[in-house]
Amino acid sequence: MSESQLRLDAEHILRPVGRGDGAALARAYLANREHLAPWEPTRAASFFTAEFQERHAQECEADAASGRSIRFVIESDDGEIRGRMNLNNIVRGAFWSADLGYWIDVSRLRRGLASRAVERVAAYAGEELRLHRLQAATLLHNVGSQRVLAESGFERIGLAPRYLRIAGEWQDHLLFQLLLEEPLSPRQERP
Repeated sequence: MSESQLRLDAEHILRPVGRGDGAALARAYLANREHLAPWEPTRAASFFTAEFQERHAQECEADAASGRSIRFVIESDDGEIRGRMNLNNIVRGAFWSADLGYWIDVSRLRRGLASRAVERVAAYAGEELRLHRLQAATLLHNVGSQRVLAESGFERIGLAPRYLRIAGEWQDHLLFQLLLEEPLSPRQERP
């Protein structure tokens, strides 16, 4: 996958977050505010403004340039942002790993969009970034996200008590990993 864009289906592309995305990101987060609230940190009102999101888009570009993270948007053909895919905390050295995070617009759920995007980002992480491993975490009751990860070849590797502060509370998370190079874990089959 080139860092410019990749078609996910007839309506959506996956591309890196960039300057000028602030207004579209703000619209996407406002439209999904209620939908995302149980799955994300508590957000201040300023988070949902175009100004805040434009600063965030510029930070995303700087983080990508430094190799710390690469964050993508899922954009529909009408130019609106319909989701995010993030490779955060990219670590090299002996680890060669990153954390995967994502969300999909409430109007686009149950269409396979998340699974396609996760698989594309995982391929990018392995082929372009040459990472060894991706890790993802879900809340215990986030069965939909667990299904997406399992369908994309991730295996459950543990439980992390009070792992992240989500919706204002420290919450337990299930941890998943995907090994990106051959040979794969014996418990894992390539999707």
